[in-house]
Amino acid sequence: MSMNLTKDNALSSVIAKHITEQIMTGELKPGQKLVEHLYAEEYGTSRAPVREAIYLLTIEGLVERIPRKGAIVKGYTESEVYDLLEIRIMLEALAMKRIQENGINADSLKEMESILAEMEKETNHTNYTQLNHSFHTALIKMSQSEVIKNNYVRIEQPLLTIQNLSFSVEGNIDKSVKEHRMLVKLLKTGKFKEADSLLHKHNHDVIVSIQNQLLKDKEEE
Repeated sequence: MSMNLTKDNALSSVIAKHITEQIMTGELKPGQKLVEHLYAEEYGTSRAPVREAIYLLTIEGLVERIPRKGAIVKGYTESEVYDLLEIRIMLEALAMKRIQENGINADSLKEMESILAEMEKETNHTNYTQLNHSFHTALIKMSQSEVIKNNYVRIEQPLLTIQNLSFSVEGNIDKSVKEHRMLVKLLKTGKFKEADSLLHKHNHDVIVSIQNQLLKDKEEE
């Protein structure tokens, strides 16, 4: 019985990852219902692992359950989008402050350089969004603060969905790569003030990009 539970848990994770990718790529839109039996049929399973997958996604903030409607892809109001991005800026600014106080962690910096090498080769904006988030998570880890890290994790999935919108705009990936490359260089040379300023501008530019994209979407409606 425990073996079956392990298999169901593993399958739930696979299904949750699949649904996450569908949301990230826009195949599933905000407000769209998740049909359990379709996923069950696709994976040749009962509905139990599908329900568990949906439950995992509700915890991560990608899906919400609506009475009499079921599980749907969560949408975000403009206000919520900007709140999430502002919270990210605050957490990363605090992380930079702790890095300046505690010094550079060599392992985290090495991880950032490794991720940057992958970012420089990536052209798919959905894959790039994941790499970008991994880079920023490594920066958060460098702060050596569990409080900052845990709060950052809580907004991880909504941030990925929102930032994917920014990286879908042509030219934003090239701009992002250049800024991440410069950020690593500044951290390596101990120029914390310049690194902090660059990070703040980088994150603010994401907000401006998303503002423009949301405005464009409104005009096209």
